[in-house]
Amino acid sequence: MLNWLLLLPLVMGLLAFAVRVKPVLQGLLLCTAVAHATLTMRLWGGEARAAAVAWHGWLQLDPAGTLFLSITSLLFLAAAVYGVSYLGKECHRYPAGHQAVFVGCLLLFLATMTLVCLAQHLGLLWVAIEATTLASAPLIYFHRSSRSLEATWKYLVICSVGIALALLGTFFLGIAAHRAGGTLIVSELVGQAGLLLTPWLKVAFVLFVVGYGTKVGLAPLHTWLPDAHSEAPAMVSCLLSGALLNNAFLGILRMRQICGAAGLGAFGHGTLIGLGLLSMATAAIFIIGQTDYKRLLAYSSVEHMGVLAVGFGLGGWGTIGALFHAVNHSLGKGLLFLTAGNILEGYHTKAIAEVRGLRRLLPGTGLMWLFGFLALTGAPPSGAFLSELLVAAAAFQAGQPLIGVAFLALLTVIFAGMARPFLEMTGGEPPAVVAERRPQESLLRVLPIYLLWVGLFTLGWYVPPALRDLLTRAAALLGG
Repeated sequence: MLNWLLLLPLVMGLLAFAVRVKPVLQGLLLCTAVAHATLTMRLWGGEARAAAVAWHGWLQLDPAGTLFLSITSLLFLAAAVYGVSYLGKECHRYPAGHQAVFVGCLLLFLATMTLVCLAQHLGLLWVAIEATTLASAPLIYFHRSSRSLEATWKYLVICSVGIALALLGTFFLGIAAHRAGGTLIVSELVGQAGLLLTPWLKVAFVLFVVGYGTKVGLAPLHTWLPDAHSEAPAMVSCLLSGALLNNAFLGILRMRQICGAAGLGAFGHGTLIGLGLLSMATAAIFIIGQTDYKRLLAYSSVEHMGVLAVGFGLGGWGTIGALFHAVNHSLGKGLLFLTAGNILEGYHTKAIAEVRGLRRLLPGTGLMWLFGFLALTGAPPSGAFLSELLVAAAAFQAGQPLIGVAFLALLTVIFAGMARPFLEMTGGEPPAVVAERRPQESLLRVLPIYLLWVGLFTLGWYVPPALRDLLTRAAALLGG
């Protein structure tokens, strides 16, 4: 089944490059998304997961991979439903082959992110994460403007530097595993952790954090993220923020898993906590007074990756909180980026000051814009409230009250900084020029947003037993 999960989007993506008929492309995108989500759901069964091994152990689905794969597949399905309408309204402005390239790269992006979740060989993981960069770069350049070109090059250059450091870390890990036969398969490294050379392992961990942390968007390595997320189409921003950042974090978590087995569980925790708090502080500075609502959401992604880093750095309940927060952030950020796409279509601007009266002009979109903000910033009842509470509690439980206070203080500042633009955009009177156009809300552009919100709201008061079990097993695997 793992082979099908990879081959389906890969083959369909290559096929899409040769298709020039818009309805066929739309059907290809939607059918692949549904099939991929269906295959992923089948892997939630215990027997299916136990049998999910391929390529002599290079591919294997463990609890952490299952969680991130499920998030990726769900978000891609929402983006594909949204994309059917998007293709119908946007791609006619571009050359005939433009939409084929767009759909082809989207499906290849899904294939590469799937490979990240399945890869147990750390060399293959590196190849997969680098492949996500190459597959998604043309998607950022979709609008063919000077700003999107700049964002694409910044994304390629900065992430390539980071991924080069991660490759160096992979080499050092191979040296550390010399006495264990030089293997780079995670399960084998964990099983022979006592044979790993500690100094080389520590250096490898640092390089993994810095290298993959660049792709995650942790400050001060985040500079590509605001440009890429704000210039990409809404459905691409949804995947970049809600799926890709999680997958890049998986590279760090694999290394953390190995260090924990080697008796270095506490090593690097301070680095993760420091980078996490720095990311949250950086996001707070740029969120306050932000004038572009898509860049506002991009800096919010930097903040939430900081929350994950703090949680994983604290360990224990913090690990479970961070994993649960990854789910909540993905749903919330997917919701808000798709909603931002509707706002951009209706108002033809990304300037916060020029968007007013959402609840009057686009009532469905305006409602989700406000509810999405409340859910994402941790207002109860929401899943993010519970996950952030777990991380904060882990700090006080670990005897780190200063970290807990700083964490809560930064969350408060960010909430206040995001509240003003969201409330101003939702309320007031719409500009006369925009009101005269009478923008309409397409069902396919509203339906996935509402479905994501239902999931986000439900997690605030009920965590399904299957998800709870998966979070617990993933946390145990990663040292929580």
